[in-house]
Amino acid sequence: MRICLIAEGSFPYVTGGVSSWITSLVTEMPEHEFIIFAIGAESKQKGKFKCELPPNIVEVHEIFLDAHRGEKTKWGKRYSFSPEEFETLSEFLKGSQSLQWDYLFKLLRSDNLQAPMDFLSSKDYFDIIEEFARESYPTVPFTELFWTVNSMILPLLLATRTELPEADVYHAVSTGYAGVIGALAKELYGKPLLLTEHGIYSREREEEIIKAEWVEGHFKDLWIRYFYTLSAAAYTYADQVITLFERNREIEIELGCSAGKIRIVPNGIETSGKMIAMEESEADQIRIGAIVRVVPIKDIKTMIQSFALVEREMQNVHLYIMGPTDENPEYYEECLALCDRLNLQRVYFTGMVSVQDWLPKLDILLLTSISEGQPLAILEGMAAKKPFVVTNVGSCKELMEGQPFDDIGPAGIVTAVMHTEQIAKALLKLCGNSTMRKVMGGNGFHRVSRDYRKDKFIASYREIYETIGGN
Repeated sequence: MRICLIAEGSFPYVTGGVSSWITSLVTEMPEHEFIIFAIGAESKQKGKFKCELPPNIVEVHEIFLDAHRGEKTKWGKRYSFSPEEFETLSEFLKGSQSLQWDYLFKLLRSDNLQAPMDFLSSKDYFDIIEEFARESYPTVPFTELFWTVNSMILPLLLATRTELPEADVYHAVSTGYAGVIGALAKELYGKPLLLTEHGIYSREREEEIIKAEWVEGHFKDLWIRYFYTLSAAAYTYADQVITLFERNREIEIELGCSAGKIRIVPNGIETSGKMIAMEESEADQIRIGAIVRVVPIKDIKTMIQSFALVEREMQNVHLYIMGPTDENPEYYEECLALCDRLNLQRVYFTGMVSVQDWLPKLDILLLTSISEGQPLAILEGMAAKKPFVVTNVGSCKELMEGQPFDDIGPAGIVTAVMHTEQIAKALLKLCGNSTMRKVMGGNGFHRVSRDYRKDKFIASYREIYETIGGN
């Protein structure tokens, strides 16, 4: 079977949980051929893969959301849109939840719209935005709305006109642009679409936009509606939607996904071999580790501020932030500056490391994200018998405390998001109690060995592919 995995902002350009998940899925299914349809943010990423490609990845197709930005074009073209086409384009630009995606796909891929930049410079586009401005943004400068919508929809116009590889199954690993591409592939080729949501893409974009300085306050709602509109395409076209835990399933239903499509398949981790090797720390030193990309959604600044409170109380504690720092260099520099302002002496950014080599050296693991799905970093830490302090996002609480009627006991301490005092208090509690650390580590290992096994995860996806792929 030939399976096309559609990934946005992850494999093969970025290391992290989703990329590791893709690598594991592909590697464990050598009987299938995989095509990677990779959606990157910037054209400068082209061919610069940070992930090793398993041998059964037979093709990699790349598109970039910044393509054609800044291209020169002629203003004032007039298209011969029918009233229905004009209305469909208008609903798309306004973020309508009742958008007829099949009709929109045909329109966007028609010969009439071969050059997206020409459309964005046309009189028709101007008319649509002018009407939109009168209806929804009468007090906002028209040029601001015009260029905001332009920058918002250009990536999708470009993406929907790209050539898509043929496959037996299309598998989008998020909604957003990846989900739209998957929906388009199903529309073009009539092949089944599988959607896996690790986190809820539209909710994550909403959180980012609310905090973003680059989005004017009066346009935040417009951007948020746009990403919910994109997600609706994936939910509508998907033959089956896979999510990782119950709360995600509930949110997907709230967002309009049919409950009958949704199946829960947790992530899985190998719990044998060197992942569970233990190594005692120096008797008078406590090492806290965070296996994490240094990006805003992981909220490294709250992590640093929380550790500053811990360092005031204890002189023998160290924080190792282990993960890539080049994904958002500006944010990394801000984190370094924060460490300097707080005069922290025992915070170390290690960059990329071998997680399996580092886990045995650590006493406590820490995660302070503002959004997550079901983090592989937590599963790896549980497999290594490490206790956690985590924020209450995604499935973190479920991983730490178990599902209803779980009889194992806590594997860590769950805190509120961005609550530096709670996080610091939890860290101090674990730092000062080696027995608690050992018990929680053992509980985590028990839970992950029972409920989050790699063989069960792979078996589930093998069965899903065979069922929807017809082989």
